[in-house]
Amino acid sequence: MIIRIQAKTNSHRNEVVVQSDGSYLVRTTAKPIDGQANLAIVKLLSDYFHVAKSAITIKSGATAHHKTIEIHK
Repeated sequence: MIIRIQAKTNSHRNEVVVQSDGSYLVRTTAKPIDGQANLAIVKLLSDYFHVAKSAITIKSGATAHHKTIEIHK
């Protein structure tokens, strides 16, 4: 499954929200330094979709706010 997300880093809370267009908004308290935010996003998505962290891959947008994520179930 491939999903599109918008990442909001350095937020006040950690959450995954489904947008009206079918994409996801992922808020994380992690800062976008040295990949900390990407690791937090992977963890949040693994909890949300009930899959292992190793089943989630950032396909594009690793340094951008808009990312394409692949989830292997």
